[in-house]
Amino acid sequence: MNNSEPTKFSEKLKKWRIPPGIKKAASLIADKKGEDISILKLKGISDITDFMIICNGNSVIQNRAISSEIQKTLKKELNLKPLGVEGVNFGDWILIDYVDFIVHIFSRETRGKFSLEKLWMDAKRYDL
Repeated sequence: MNNSEPTKFSEKLKKWRIPPGIKKAASLIADKKGEDISILKLKGISDITDFMIICNGNSVIQNRAISSEIQKTLKKELNLKPLGVEGVNFGDWILIDYVDFIVHIFSRETRGKFSLEKLWMDAKRYDL
């Protein structure tokens, strides 16, 4: 990431009308060098959740670090605690469920295999 990318990223997030927890989680993913960050707005489309954040890391260790940082920081700064967390042991698909939004942290291969963005093609999509 070059020096102007964090500024562009922050400016994009500020403009979008999405809840603060989602903005913070997306920002933390970027800080940990997560890739291909997408936010899907599912409100009115799905009863599962209102938003999904989807990203991928380059290793199991990186995926776990992203997951840990999201959980730690959202609890500390926004008093948000996940309803559930799945997949940390394997690390190729970690799911963090905050009820109003779900964070999916994939390996590149697993993300391609499940292709959640295609499953929710009718959702409004924010790409970072």
